[in-house]
Amino acid sequence: MFADVIVDISHKNVDRPFCYRVPDAILPDIHIGSKVEMPFGQGDRVRTGYVIGLNENPTDEIEESRIKDLRGVVKGSVSAEENLIALAAFIKEQYGSTMIHALQTVLPVKREIKTREERMIHAGVPELTLQQGALEALKKKQKAKARLLEELVTSSRINYSLVTGKLNVPAQTVKSLEKAGFLTIEVVKTEELPFTFRREDTRPNALSDEQQHILDTVKRDRENGEIKNYYIYGITGSGKTEVYMGLIEECLKEGKQAILLIPEISLTYQNLQRFYHRFGNKVSVVHSKLTDGEKYRQIKRAMDGEISIMIGPRSALFTPFRNLGLIIIDEEHEPSYKSESMPKYHAREVAIKLGELTGANVVMGSATPSVDAFYRIQNGELPMFRLSRRLTGGELAKVHVVDMKEELANGNKTVFSGILKSMITKRLEDGEQTMLFLNRRGYAGSVVCRECGEVIKCPHCDISLSQHMGGKLVCHYCGYETESVKKCPKCGSVRIAGFRAGTEQIEEQIHKTFPQAVVLRMDADTTKKAEDYESILSKFASGEADILLGTQMIVKGHDFRNVTLMGVLLADMSLNGSDYRSAERTFQLLTQAVGRAGRGELASDAVIQTYQPEHYAVTFAAAQDYEGFYEEEIAYREFLDYPPAGHMLSVQFFGPDWKRLSQLSLGICREIEPMLVEKASVSQIGPGKAALGKKKDIYRQVVYYKCKDIGRLIAVKDYIEKRIGSLSLNGEQIQFDMDPMNSF
Repeated sequence: MFADVIVDISHKNVDRPFCYRVPDAILPDIHIGSKVEMPFGQGDRVRTGYVIGLNENPTDEIEESRIKDLRGVVKGSVSAEENLIALAAFIKEQYGSTMIHALQTVLPVKREIKTREERMIHAGVPELTLQQGALEALKKKQKAKARLLEELVTSSRINYSLVTGKLNVPAQTVKSLEKAGFLTIEVVKTEELPFTFRREDTRPNALSDEQQHILDTVKRDRENGEIKNYYIYGITGSGKTEVYMGLIEECLKEGKQAILLIPEISLTYQNLQRFYHRFGNKVSVVHSKLTDGEKYRQIKRAMDGEISIMIGPRSALFTPFRNLGLIIIDEEHEPSYKSESMPKYHAREVAIKLGELTGANVVMGSATPSVDAFYRIQNGELPMFRLSRRLTGGELAKVHVVDMKEELANGNKTVFSGILKSMITKRLEDGEQTMLFLNRRGYAGSVVCRECGEVIKCPHCDISLSQHMGGKLVCHYCGYETESVKKCPKCGSVRIAGFRAGTEQIEEQIHKTFPQAVVLRMDADTTKKAEDYESILSKFASGEADILLGTQMIVKGHDFRNVTLMGVLLADMSLNGSDYRSAERTFQLLTQAVGRAGRGELASDAVIQTYQPEHYAVTFAAAQDYEGFYEEEIAYREFLDYPPAGHMLSVQFFGPDWKRLSQLSLGICREIEPMLVEKASVSQIGPGKAALGKKKDIYRQVVYYKCKDIGRLIAVKDYIEKRIGSLSLNGEQIQFDMDPMNSF
């Protein structure tokens, strides 16, 4: 028996299979995907690699006597499914990377699993006594004690760290309740997840006609042998999660497994709790806060058939289930589904490929579909279901768009418009809550006129110029440069400059303007620990604060019944990002933000403060009109051949010497020119300085290729990959990004 092996060396020159003989002694232990040891190179240095094929005859065109023997299978290594090997090959081909990088992305790696001690809190008295204790605590204004007792009513066994984190209950409160006999604390050893829920036989909520139609259609198609992909386009609060759970239940009835992809930011305790209560210990989760050992433990449970549902961000897609039947991508529009490190794959495209390999349905959902996905829907490539009614109660917020140019003209130089200030005051008087979203994305370096809202753009790319050190304005797509402007070219105002704002400064202004308000701030600085995120949300949900101020993380799927006002500060800042998706991201953020208000029975408002009230991303978000936005946006994309109307390949150059890097990028571009003539539909932009021109003493340049046919761009990538092997590089690197989500 002979094995084709990819050597664990990330170099283009050895990025191909090598043929080895399989000794009889290890034959029973070797499979597709096994990690093996073998001699490699002239010195027969022992290397590791992955088996990607097994054959009775050698595949290398060399004499059989020269073929070397494998040394053995690496102890503790995990054999992968052939599907994951095929998926790695797809990622390598589509996105550009070495095969070993692609394999390392998809294959699970064995890690040491450490037994961990966990403290568990158990109810020590009957449910009625807990309820009476909670009422007494509330009378005495002991909110933390009441929260814990109420939680013990619904979950009689709770992880101690979740009590002090999610519920924000001080340790001394737990001790006092233990002393009073309301609870007991048990120390247990566990290899399981740091999430412990009691299985509750919760019956599914009654489904609406729209929800039931989705389940019936998918089930009928599967029974007829039609394995399709689907899109669920539902307004905020329309019950997409309930549909997901119904689809998963049907999948489990077939004896198959399911993967649910959720953006990392949406992996909250409350979200996970719904799935645990419905499916119990069939559910597991992987995410960035787990140790390598904890992640591997969950992967091992999937391989051993202990679980049937894996929830997590994009890496959960590579869970090695033996009989995968369903992949769900929630909040499909989220840019976090695109990897920003090599290989730069998009989870949506890889999920579709995995569905093809395994016969699994892929179901995507969002209130604001990506333009890429909706383009496929409009072209008839992706069946779509609509969820048009809000089932969570309440009505969509009444939206007010405020022109901050007029506020400035009227002498208001604060961050709060007159209407927003009066509405916050009213909420404070009525005991209702306010969320304030600071839209910081794209603000850094963008140059904006405060009088007319004009953004300084590149004359060649219709992308905003970015302000660099020394005052120069630079386009990160074509390299165009110009001197910094002193006056607005549209209205002549001198009130033009790069914008700078942060949550800390806004928080200070809130305290000055509304000294009576209790304010919580949620951003990267206040959520450094795993439990910080849940702690802040729990405080706000329990009414311990009047105002929640935060960045993007506060607009993602939270359901606060007492929030009747959402204020969006600097709504148009994300329009100024130097990439072609900035309008799409702005529309999505504003729509998601507006959807946070009005989740309860009370009437609600949303205030969008902007310097560009006439911009279509703002007007359509205010109207909650996705299709109107899409029509405007796709016309722009089609005119400039941007994805999804066309495809774009970003070729990224890194190196320690600017001059050498410039010569390398220009040289590659010149070599590619004959291909561009041959493939006349391929156009080139650049090379130019990257958005971040230098990082950690490494210079960065980029060139973009655009074409409607992705196959022609893959041919360009393949040519450059082959050419790299013959170049004399001195610390330079070249990476690829197909249909990039962010400017490089």
